[in-house]
Amino acid sequence: MAGGGESLVPSVILLDLVRQICVVGTPGAGDKNNNNNVFRKDCMDLVRRVSLLTHFLEEISGQLGSLNALGSCSTSSKEINWSSDLVAALQSAKNLLSLAGIFQSTNDSDSAAKKIATLFHSVTWKLEKSLANIPYDQFDISEEVQEQVELVRAQLRRATERYGSKNSREISFAFAQPIEKDVDQSPMGNRLTRSRHIENSGGVSHKVAENIQTAVSGSNGSKDHSAYQAVSELNVVDGGEKDSLGNKSGEDLKKHDTLKIPDDFLCPISLELMRDPVIVATGQTYERSYIQRWIDTGNSTCPKTQQKLEHLTLTPNYVLRSLITQWCAEHKVEQPTGLANGRIKKSDGSFHDVSGDIAPIQAIVRKLSSRLIEERRAAVSEVRSLSKRSTDNRILIAEAGAIPVLVNLLASEDTSIQENAVTSILNLSIYENNKALIMLAGAVPSIVQVLRAGSVEARENAAATLFSLSLADENKIIIGASGAIPALVELLENGSTRGKKDAATALFNLCIYQGNKGRAVRAGIITALLKMLTDSRNCMVDEALTILSVLASNQEAKVAIVKASTIPVLIDLLRTGLPRNKENAAAILLSLCKRDPENLACISRLGAVIPLTELAKNGTERAKRKATSMLEHLRRLQQN
Repeated sequence: MAGGGESLVPSVILLDLVRQICVVGTPGAGDKNNNNNVFRKDCMDLVRRVSLLTHFLEEISGQLGSLNALGSCSTSSKEINWSSDLVAALQSAKNLLSLAGIFQSTNDSDSAAKKIATLFHSVTWKLEKSLANIPYDQFDISEEVQEQVELVRAQLRRATERYGSKNSREISFAFAQPIEKDVDQSPMGNRLTRSRHIENSGGVSHKVAENIQTAVSGSNGSKDHSAYQAVSELNVVDGGEKDSLGNKSGEDLKKHDTLKIPDDFLCPISLELMRDPVIVATGQTYERSYIQRWIDTGNSTCPKTQQKLEHLTLTPNYVLRSLITQWCAEHKVEQPTGLANGRIKKSDGSFHDVSGDIAPIQAIVRKLSSRLIEERRAAVSEVRSLSKRSTDNRILIAEAGAIPVLVNLLASEDTSIQENAVTSILNLSIYENNKALIMLAGAVPSIVQVLRAGSVEARENAAATLFSLSLADENKIIIGASGAIPALVELLENGSTRGKKDAATALFNLCIYQGNKGRAVRAGIITALLKMLTDSRNCMVDEALTILSVLASNQEAKVAIVKASTIPVLIDLLRTGLPRNKENAAAILLSLCKRDPENLACISRLGAVIPLTELAKNGTERAKRKATSMLEHLRRLQQN
């Protein structure tokens, strides 16, 4: 064997490690002190990324043994070592999660916290490097699964860069403020706020919080000393490396003084720096998105004082917001949005003044909550118009607190208000930072309801909004679990031409996530797509083929595609379709026949060899690759 007898690690071991990590890193019944854990977000991010490897490991299950049998004649040392490197990285991640999960912040824990921060940097780097060496050409896996692994790699790479460049500031920021005792005694004391990061191409993270119920048990004993010891032990497990990038990031961290965030600037629920502080009936101030979610889940008490709220009105705390903005500017803390001191940061780094627009927009947003329906109708129409015009307006409207109010207006029985509200949310979602705010406001269920029962225009724009929100990878999961997919499939079948196109675009994007493919199949998407393929007007053949090419890697979808007699239609498109149609048809057929001799024999009987041979010579580059691979499978079938 290559590398002196080394062999590939069985996929069952890798899968088992991934599952252990998901258990270790997910808060459970024993996590009384989880709300005290300053590394909660880091742990949840790491677990989420590792869990996305499950589909890849399931697809290669059984193939690693075949590669071992090939030996050194066809498998390089690098190709063998990737699996053992991945095991080592996953084991390090598991150990780190066990350690970080028990860490609590106190005045004496800075050294241990800095070591843990350095280890998150190291483990993230190791995982990314181990995935970089996967020999995809040695495995029979779908393009979608490969793309998913590459997506995880990209997320890990961006996280590594963030840990490397921002560790000093962000980690100090995180453990600067100990948890107040009275929070644990409040109704929120037994609710864990789990924050997940949405990552865009620029590597910027936006928090999407999801409240989940968790039991309270365990000991309050001091764990700082044991945590410090565990850090030292974990360094040995990781090969004694202070930092696997070869630098002394732990020492660099010591050069930065811990930044103390004023208590009044922290939301009592999330314990994070507030960006949109609002006052409730008891006079307490909270971050708008967190207190809105608290209220939306049926609570009518103040989380901090436990007093009953006489009313549920949320009043913006403009004075506190101004103080937070000034404090951030003085301490060079980057704020979550591009707005600071009445100026918006442009893409070239310069600022331009928008102070004159703030007050008028705030006045319009306040009218969204008017008791007079005429005022609400006029205000939401104006918000729709403003949000369409410029990025500046999208930032200012969101800053004025419009998003939660617009979400509430989605339930309006007034058709005009509902149409303008969903379209406003669509316009606001174009600005990347607003996507997280829309998700935080709990908009998805209301958007789905509009998609099901709204006017023609409202349904179209609801579908377009779901597409826009689903561009963030995390949101694909949330939207898919919300019941959106059956509603989108129904619009795909019975909507207007524009509605069908909006639904198709949203479904394509949602089905990139493996877990949504089965949902789409069960919602009847295959029947709808086949109708589109056989429609004599040919107006949505491209869209249908593109969605089918994403679905075809899923076993449930494969069965449904074949059962719907789609193969003859695809072969006909190989002969008569446009170049892009031929390309996608070949890709779908290749997915259908992989590890399925019955489908391959069916394709052969239906005369696919001639159009495939033509495509292998004259098609697009991707079409040539797919057609050539199909012909090779057919040749093997004939030889057997």
